[in-house]
Order: sequence, then C-alpha cells, then structure tokens
Amino acid sequence: MIGLRTTALALAVATMTVVSTGAAQAEDPLRIGTEGAYPPFNMVDEDGNLHGFDIDVAKALCEEMERECTFVIQDWDGIIPGLLAGKYDAIVASMSVTEERKQAVDFTNKYWTNKLQFIAPKDVDLDISAEGMADKTVGAQRATISAQWVEENMPDAELKLYDTQENAYLDLAAGRIDAIIADMLVNYEWLESDAGADFEFKGEPVFENDLIAIAVRKGNEDLVADFNAAIDAIVEDGTYAEINAKYFPFSIY
Repeated sequence: MIGLRTTALALAVATMTVVSTGAAQAEDPLRIGTEGAYPPFNMVDEDGNLHGFDIDVAKALCEEMERECTFVIQDWDGIIPGLLAGKYDAIVASMSVTEERKQAVDFTNKYWTNKLQFIAPKDVDLDISAEGMADKTVGAQRATISAQWVEENMPDAELKLYDTQENAYLDLAAGRIDAIIADMLVNYEWLESDAGADFEFKGEPVFENDLIAIAVRKGNEDLVADFNAAIDAIVEDGTYAEINAKYFPFSIY
C-alpha cells in the first residue's frame, strides 16, 4: 500500500470538501484521489464519511496551501490510471514511492515512512524466511510492494492476493491463509482491534524505509513544490504531530 493497492475503475466522489480559512483562490478546486479502504489511513465509515490519517493530512495541506480541495474515492488498482486520466489532481492514499511508479507519475517528498512486516496467529511459530514459508499461504493486497516482496523473496510460498486489505484480514481470521504481509502500521491497527486479538507480528520488519508520498501527473512541478512546502510547514508548526497522535502513539514521519 503501500503501497501499488483494487479493481474497478468506477469513481465515487466523497461528500466532503475542505475549504481554506485563507483568502479565496482563483484556482479550481484541487481534487484528491484516495482509496477509502485502507484503515487507519483512509476509510469510509458506516455513515459514508471519509476519514483517516491520509485524509487529515490532505486537509491540513490544502489549508496550508490555501486551496479548496475535494476528495474522490477510487479503487486501488485504478488509482494511478485515474490520475493520468485527469479524474483527480493528486493521490493521497499511502502510496509507496517506487522506481516503477516514478515512470508514470511524479512524487512529493515523503509524508510518512513505512515498513513491511508479517502477522499470523499467536499460537503458531513461524520461521519468516524463504525456507520457513515455503509451504505456507501468504496473503497480501494486490498490486502492492508487499505482494512484490513475497514474489521476489519467497518464491515457494503460495501468494494469495486480495482486492482490499480488509478481505485479507477476514481470511486470516478464518484460517484460510497462514500469514499476512502488509504495511506495519496497517497491521498494527488491525492487531489492536478485537478481530486481531489472537494474532501478532512475526519476525522483524522485512523491508524498511519505505517512503510514502503524494503522486501527481508528470511535469506538474508547481504542484509538487506547493505540496512539499506545505508538508514542511505542517511538520514544523506541529500540525503533523497532532494528526499523528490521533492514530499512533509514536511518530511515523
């Protein structure tokens, strides 16, 4: 989700608008694409409201830039194609910066730092190595760096791919897969829930310093610069730390 993350191309415009308290801008509203299915970073609650760490950060950045912003919900598999098609102007959806993605889009500086780590039932002793996982079924979200890591490092494991991270957790809880690899902080959120009470992290993170950034269409240097300046500003003035503390008891920057 982290990185590369779900299938359909249909767009649903979230009923949420962020309006700056600063002077009115001549620009059209800045359209922010996000997945809406990746708690605690972006999700839609039972009342249809979009919220999460990504959403709070995007709103803070829009306010800092004195831009009116709207949010567009897009399934993960279509999120870069949607950007390239002009359906929104930027992606704020916990997207990992990869060399492959850099061929299609431009990225801002990071706004959080990720690690990949396995989780599995507490009562199961797992050897997190290529040999130890050779006969295991590992779940990962489709088109993510988590899935890519398993393909490249555990070729003898059976990799089961999911459209959403939530569906992977459902299969793990039901015993249909042996383990999940995902963004450490997304796994952390699930382990803290009632559904994840019987599960735990296994081994050390297998990939660190995964930088999460905002994606824009190539050549949009002014928008990248505006976002970078706004990221620096909310980190410096403490706004970022306040948002961080709502979701995690440690810094993820």
